[in-house]
Amino acid sequence: MNFASYAEDLGRKARSASRLLATTSGARKDRFLALAADALERGASPILEANAKDIAAFEAGGAAPAAIDRLRLTPERIRAAAQGLREIATLPDPVGRVLDSSVRPNGLHVHKVSVPLGVLFFLYESRPNVTVDAAGLCVKSGNAVILRGGKEALHSNLALHSLLHESLRRAELPPDAVQMVSNTDRAVVGELLQRVEHIDLVIPRGGEGLIRRIAAEAKMPVLKHYMGNCHVYVDRAANLDMAEKIVVNAKCQRPGVCNAAESLLVHADVAEVFLPRAAAALSRQGVELRGCPATRALVPQAKPATEQDFAAEFLDLILSVQVVQDLEEAIAHIARFGSGHTEAIITTDLNAARRFSAAVDSAAVLVNASTRFHDGFEFGLGAEIGISTDKFHARGPCGLQELCSYKYIVYGDGQVRE
Repeated sequence: MNFASYAEDLGRKARSASRLLATTSGARKDRFLALAADALERGASPILEANAKDIAAFEAGGAAPAAIDRLRLTPERIRAAAQGLREIATLPDPVGRVLDSSVRPNGLHVHKVSVPLGVLFFLYESRPNVTVDAAGLCVKSGNAVILRGGKEALHSNLALHSLLHESLRRAELPPDAVQMVSNTDRAVVGELLQRVEHIDLVIPRGGEGLIRRIAAEAKMPVLKHYMGNCHVYVDRAANLDMAEKIVVNAKCQRPGVCNAAESLLVHADVAEVFLPRAAAALSRQGVELRGCPATRALVPQAKPATEQDFAAEFLDLILSVQVVQDLEEAIAHIARFGSGHTEAIITTDLNAARRFSAAVDSAAVLVNASTRFHDGFEFGLGAEIGISTDKFHARGPCGLQELCSYKYIVYGDGQVRE
């Protein structure tokens, strides 16, 4: 294969489709979402068969259970993906919204109007349900997208793309609005990252190595987060029953995702009571603890924690634990080791909650809730194409609004500049 020609063809088709989508009515885009949701539910069997092939190959390669869980599709996950498309359809069309307007002294009417970004190149690993979320969000926001999933999910992604492609055709939208890179050679990615004339934004979603490579090679802007080292801080004024429930959920509900907790911070005033009970609850879920000396004195089965452990995104049933003397030490620990993704505080002290929320520099801060809620669907965005820890142009879950830019449209009646 000529990778340069292949990448050029993908980019050219996407650019052409994006121009059509930019002026497509919201009703037609919503029709695509409804058709795709129905097609997913009707076509669940071949999707699951394709996914089974990917799972079998991944298991044979010795993949970890958490990685296999990220790859696995189930009837419930397919139904959730279909529901996600329907949720997106209920949201207002983000294209054409007047964000601001004014009338200048000379009579010019100045309007700031929301417009699509254009063409997105979206790279992601495992989790084939992301194929559906990305396609739905991009089409609804008027963007064409080139999808490149991981080779471990190729059969699953191709099966899903086939349904999406047919749904675009039935909705009378350009089928090239959603394209799938079917060649798994990394050289294709390298070629696409040079196509600045066709691609407006790259969004990588996966391991730190993948994201750093994309950020280093891309000629166009990249929206990203490198890793999700998320913390739960149990304050001296925490409700300990609540804290235990949240910590277990944040770590164990789905440990292989970026908003799972990787580090637990506990105020010294409650550590003696809280840590043994939390350790017992986590142990029942199979969690390995790696703690500071104060933690190990209270939880002897915990392994010694290194600085690398405190900085790690485990994506597994492993949790680092640090006892802190006060709120400020917790904030300082997060500033040193955190990744700017998601942090949580458990407390009944409103002043502590306010101080933590203001001082912690993160895309999302939760008070008395699990880090697992940092998610586009849970935040009411319908779905997300990823979570950004950047500060320009979007931060946190990237939904419809974050997939738009804006332009100024100015109406006059003959004004000229003196």
